[in-house]
Amino acid sequence: MHITLRANEKIFINGAVLKVDRKTSIELMNDAVFLLEAHVMLERDATTPLRQLYYIVQLMLMEARERPENRTMFAGHCAAMAKVYDEAAIIAGVAKVSALVGRSRHFEALKVIRGLLPVEAAMTGRPQEAGVRIKPTPVPGPALAEAC
Repeated sequence: MHITLRANEKIFINGAVLKVDRKTSIELMNDAVFLLEAHVMLERDATTPLRQLYYIVQLMLMEARERPENRTMFAGHCAAMAKVYDEAAIIAGVAKVSALVGRSRHFEALKVIRGLLPVEAAMTGRPQEAGVRIKPTPVPGPALAEAC
């Protein structure tokens, strides 16, 4: 996997937060759990049910080992969302996310949820929440480290 990072961009790889001081490219030569800074959601930004689901799956991805309480929290949140939403796209998306998480495909599950955020934002009338981050400005270094 080939990844290009901009100056001062951060990336989460296997439990570590790395920051590059200039534009650089890296190539991951084996399987690694990684998440780009732009895809990390801080807890304070998990303000809607779908964003909370994203945050839970992100925790599952970032944890070095499986924690049963995360899986329980995930299952409970999915069940609650099925009762709250009647939007077909979100219901189908949450079912797909659930199947992906069941197969430990957390990265792909996050991608599906990111695709659903604009649908939820339109439903709630909050277009500023259509992406992972509410504010497009970069988060200071310690906040990302705390999130990871």
